[in-house]
Amino acid sequence: MIEREYQPISFKDVLIEMKDISELMVDLSYSAILFDSKEIALEVINLEESMNKLVYQARIQSVLGARRLEEAEAMSGMLQVAEAAERIANSASDVAKLILKNVRFPAKLKRIFPEAEELVTRVIVSQSSELAGCTLGGLKVQSTTGMQVIAIRRGKGWIYGPDKTTRVEVGDILISRGPEAGADILSLMAGTAERPRVEPSPAGEVDDLDRAVGLIIEMKNLSELSVGLAYTSLLFNNREVAHEVVALDSTLDDMRYDLDLWILEAARKIDDVHKLRGLLYLSAFAQAISDSAHSIVDVLLRDIEIPPVFKKIVRESDEIITRMPVAASSPLVGRTLKEASLGTVTGMVVLAIKHGDRWVYRPGKDVRLENGDIIIAKGRRDGECRLHELAGYAVGMPEE
Repeated sequence: MIEREYQPISFKDVLIEMKDISELMVDLSYSAILFDSKEIALEVINLEESMNKLVYQARIQSVLGARRLEEAEAMSGMLQVAEAAERIANSASDVAKLILKNVRFPAKLKRIFPEAEELVTRVIVSQSSELAGCTLGGLKVQSTTGMQVIAIRRGKGWIYGPDKTTRVEVGDILISRGPEAGADILSLMAGTAERPRVEPSPAGEVDDLDRAVGLIIEMKNLSELSVGLAYTSLLFNNREVAHEVVALDSTLDDMRYDLDLWILEAARKIDDVHKLRGLLYLSAFAQAISDSAHSIVDVLLRDIEIPPVFKKIVRESDEIITRMPVAASSPLVGRTLKEASLGTVTGMVVLAIKHGDRWVYRPGKDVRLENGDIIIAKGRRDGECRLHELAGYAVGMPEE
């Protein structure tokens, strides 16, 4: 039996780190696929071991922290959230192991990755780059470009999960995720050539493999949305959002059935079926993430007490969630999300918008913002400040 050393640490800090690590592992696992990188895949495996240690700490803290029935109930809810983060991490590790086992993926998948709502891109920092010699926080890279730098390749080494104090050097390779428009801005800041465009495939009949690959991207988008909405529902004690997470989980179940059918149909028409195996694993990955989100909202739907510390957990993690009403004086009023370019200008990803009594989840670019709308978004803290200003609040955050 492996002996683990217990180190006193607050349950809050454990859960913050678990949330951050699980989200980083998801980003890195997709990056490993896109760039055929065994080095990135190995880091995902290493992060899984860190997650295992945190799970141990979380279980010990949950036992030590409950002295009365009410405390035990609240602690059980937080432990359920911790276990959901663990399942997300384990699923990301399973994907990384595919890369290490040389499981291949269809070329069509890599070509269509840029169609994901948040794409992964790679840029090289040139000698003339404004990034060279500066920290990520100093230039507010994410809130300026909308792109979050998730890893930096420096020489033969890697820096994973860089923070605002990380300094960028000439020759660094930045692995980032965010909106397509932000990728172009980051390329300009890096002083590199314009980001290569993915040429659309010639018009023609859409085959079963095309459908399967497109569905994988849609499942990726929905699974990531479900996690953001799950944390949102607990943060704001919103059962309506929680029910949307349950609905998304059911939708992903149906999508996976369709995907399996299309992959089986495609296997009849191609010579090398080995590349299709990776798609089956990816669909399981997206489903596992969605199931974990469902587990998170189950805490709210079963009326388990959510302790005040949960708000600190979400608000102090690397990627925070915010709720922002749009004031009458806001320059956003009357503009669509595309016209406002919120993702690029603030670095925040809009998860949902509430129009009156109606919620719009995963709003499209043509959704128009109006006075009194409530925006739910996730991103970095400096991006939240920019969103706060754009929403029409010059001084102080609006009361929740």
